[in-house]
Amino acid sequence: MAMGKQAIYLDYNASAPLLPQARDAMLAALEIDANPSSVHSAGRAAKAIVQKARRSVAALVNAKPDHVVFTSGATEAASTVLTPRFSFGRSPLKFSKLFVCAADHPCVLAGGQFAPEDIVQLPVQPSGLMELDALERMLAGHDKATGLPLVAVHWANNETGVIQPVREIAVMVKANGGVLVVDAVQALGRLPIDIADACGDFLILSSHKIGGPKGAGALVAQSDLMMPMPLISGGGQERGHRGGTEAVANIAGFGAAADVAMAGQDRFASCMAVRDAFEAAILEIAPDAVIHGGTVKRLPNTVFFSVPGLKAETVQIALDLAKIAVSAGSACSSGKVGRSHVLTAMGVESDVGAIRISFAPETGEDAVTRIAGELGKIVERARPEKRLARA
Repeated sequence: MAMGKQAIYLDYNASAPLLPQARDAMLAALEIDANPSSVHSAGRAAKAIVQKARRSVAALVNAKPDHVVFTSGATEAASTVLTPRFSFGRSPLKFSKLFVCAADHPCVLAGGQFAPEDIVQLPVQPSGLMELDALERMLAGHDKATGLPLVAVHWANNETGVIQPVREIAVMVKANGGVLVVDAVQALGRLPIDIADACGDFLILSSHKIGGPKGAGALVAQSDLMMPMPLISGGGQERGHRGGTEAVANIAGFGAAADVAMAGQDRFASCMAVRDAFEAAILEIAPDAVIHGGTVKRLPNTVFFSVPGLKAETVQIALDLAKIAVSAGSACSSGKVGRSHVLTAMGVESDVGAIRISFAPETGEDAVTRIAGELGKIVERARPEKRLARA
């Protein structure tokens, strides 16, 4: 009996498959039943696992281990740091406005603990880059007598892969007396990140985007002198910044995945050749296809494209039937397929949506050939004139 086609997973921006190193670390951690806050030997063993992971995550972004606060994921980290209430040493510190990028991830656009009227969305260009002139105007016009400005922006967009000029943004924010939070979820493990290199005051990280388990994330601070007031208060875990017993197994997996990423920080660079080959194939199949964000610097593994006349959900379902997993937009809305807010922010008026393909370092040319072939069939079914021309 003939073997069926092997499934191809091309949705790494939604979640990377669990690395074997992360799985092994988690299984080892599950052998220790103790609470990491307990002072007996078993408790100390659990705490050692957490601290080892903390050092690994810190090393990946060149931060101090004590400046890493583990959370249940990036959404909790965002909800924690996007708050009007900070402490500066022993003194309270107030932020009166939150400035976000219109193409940010929903967990940032939600604004955390800020009231809706205190959240300001900054526009993006058709390329997907944030309008820096608008940011400059907003910061210059901000009344610091009411409180400081807090700015949040993604390093790399989860849908288009567009990379924001975070260092330029950081300089602008600092010059205007503000504080910068960088959502580095999609950049982690794919771009070099150095929090000490003036790229932001805080970083938001996620475990499962780099091959760690779901249910673990981190808020990383450049300095622990200024910190958000805790979102979750309790027994003083995470140096008082996040209450609740640490999820030792998840954190262990996160740390192991960080070690893998640290050892191969350039491994995603190989995706660029695969991405470019795929985009060339798409434009050959449908010359009127649009590569969103294709005119600026992007993550090497990400393609976000539309084909006029083809609905994104139709393409996604057809590819799924062919055992090829992709996303119609992002996968962060409980499985819903709808209008991409990123495309809306970029001024794209088409209602057909877009398909996101996010490659892995190990994705080869055979995968590109196969998905291009399937897309060719989909386009031919939707455009009979193309099929007749080929005949």
